[in-house]
Amino acid sequence: MSSFANLISRTQPRKIQYTVNPNPYAKGSVIVECGNTKVYVTVTVDEGVPPFLKGKGEGWLTAEYSMLPSATHSRNKRERNGASGRTQEIQRLIGRSLRSVIDLKKLGERTVQIDCDVMVADGGTRTTSISGAYVALSLAMKKLIAEGLLKESPLTDQLAAISVGINKEGKAIADLNYEEDSSCETDMNIVMTSSGKFVEIQGTAEGAPFSHDQMLALIDCAKESLKTVFAKQNEILA
Repeated sequence: MSSFANLISRTQPRKIQYTVNPNPYAKGSVIVECGNTKVYVTVTVDEGVPPFLKGKGEGWLTAEYSMLPSATHSRNKRERNGASGRTQEIQRLIGRSLRSVIDLKKLGERTVQIDCDVMVADGGTRTTSISGAYVALSLAMKKLIAEGLLKESPLTDQLAAISVGINKEGKAIADLNYEEDSSCETDMNIVMTSSGKFVEIQGTAEGAPFSHDQMLALIDCAKESLKTVFAKQNEILA
């Protein structure tokens, strides 16, 4: 356990559930639930790449994220005039997170499109999307191998993400729901590989600034919590 255990209150994530391959047309798809948060993730694969990659012998992976109108307490309007700044920031995070664990040369000149649609939002939608997208992407790569389009999986590591925060008592807690996220002094999203490497750390003091020790406690809290997330991914993919 963490050397900052005295600063950590909760490492156990909310209940995680996967519904595998709900979409018969996508190469890979899941509905991932983390507590009350529910995200529908699909992966499609198209032959060809964007113009800037043509002839280079490597593929591309990109992501889109959206929140369905009824995903929150009050109805969200559909983003008909282009993605908002928040939406763009989240889909870029999802895309670069997944690109960190795929060998694009092994993928060949193909484009992988990941779509994450939030069905119910109760905190941690971006982190739940990333963890679910890894499972859907793994399923898609298995299908490409089964179809003879790939010789081996281009995935290089396992990937997941979790939200952590500092509560009013100054302690780190993992996998914040909406109420906890709204009241926390600090909010942090951490994307990691199962080999223990960090892809991204996004941390902001929403209230009181956080200390160096609290920052390390947040990271240790996330690492401990992600053990459960990785185990659930492995269980589903097995």
